[in-house]
Amino acid sequence: MSMGIFISGVGVVGAFGSGIGDLKACLERGAAPLITQGPGPVYRADTSRLEAFVPKKSLRRIDHFSQMAILGAFLALQDAGSPSLAAGRTGLIVCSGYGASQTTFSFLDSVINDGDACASPTLFSNSVHNSAAGHISILLKLGGPCLTVSQFGVSVPSSLLTARQWLHEGRADQVLFGAVDEYCDVLGYCWSRFFGEDDMGIMTPLSQERQSAVPGEGAAFFLLSKDKQEKSGYGAVVDIRTGRLEGEAADFPGGEAIYFLGADGHKDCDRLYRDMTPSGIDAACYSPLYGSLPVGPAFDMAIAALSIHEGKIFASPESVAGQERYRIIKEPSAMAPESIVCLKLAKKDEYGLITLKHG
Repeated sequence: MSMGIFISGVGVVGAFGSGIGDLKACLERGAAPLITQGPGPVYRADTSRLEAFVPKKSLRRIDHFSQMAILGAFLALQDAGSPSLAAGRTGLIVCSGYGASQTTFSFLDSVINDGDACASPTLFSNSVHNSAAGHISILLKLGGPCLTVSQFGVSVPSSLLTARQWLHEGRADQVLFGAVDEYCDVLGYCWSRFFGEDDMGIMTPLSQERQSAVPGEGAAFFLLSKDKQEKSGYGAVVDIRTGRLEGEAADFPGGEAIYFLGADGHKDCDRLYRDMTPSGIDAACYSPLYGSLPVGPAFDMAIAALSIHEGKIFASPESVAGQERYRIIKEPSAMAPESIVCLKLAKKDEYGLITLKHG
């Protein structure tokens, strides 16, 4: 536990709603709402609750991508009891796979339509990946180290390694760590062209029989510290790993661990779970509640923290397959396992692993 980091607050935004309470309610229902946009269904996030934290006039030039991140950050701080953040001792890390995709393509449109000289400066400033971190730093008046990380499917564990290093090297007393991705029309078009419109509907992760991934968006933020906080009940992150499988199964944790598998309906990746993970393990999969997006592991981490807080493992949605290989959790159960392992397998044999335990 010497290199563990403690979670004192969780803030989430997605199709299920905003806040840890909405996430819990969605887990208990076993379903999240979908909307039809463009060629198929999408998990969209609503940021209207942000006006409770930030004046509406201050949001006029802030795009949807950054608004999701800002809302996630404020919700995490609220969940932690709204602690006072030492300006120079609070670090900020934001990770993303797609970045501010809608704003990026809107900026490109403005360049095409109006030329370099008249392209929108507002769209440009919001189009870069680190725009969300910049807005959060300004609104919260943070002066500590700040970093934006993009490593697509393993962005979350990769940047979490940095957060742990900052805390244990004394570079920061607390780290506000978050992940955010957004949906855009160009992504939806590419999705339909690559995967076809007929296969987009109910997600059936781990089935390996059909391409069932449905694009999603949202943000998940955490307030992290080296030492356990008085009100912390979300446990601790005790192990973080990233790497490549290189054609053989990695040395994944065993014992009493339960696995939260990050399979999200992509056939090629689902096959990796079949081939590279231990058979017969207790496992759950929650991607049908938040959709397919590069920072999905952050939502699994949030659900793991919530499971520790509530003392129970939530049931996987009904559409989750894989019973022939794993003991899929289909009914709520008491929090018996020693640890929860959030595992993400991605293309090019990349993997990311985050293990949480009671703190």
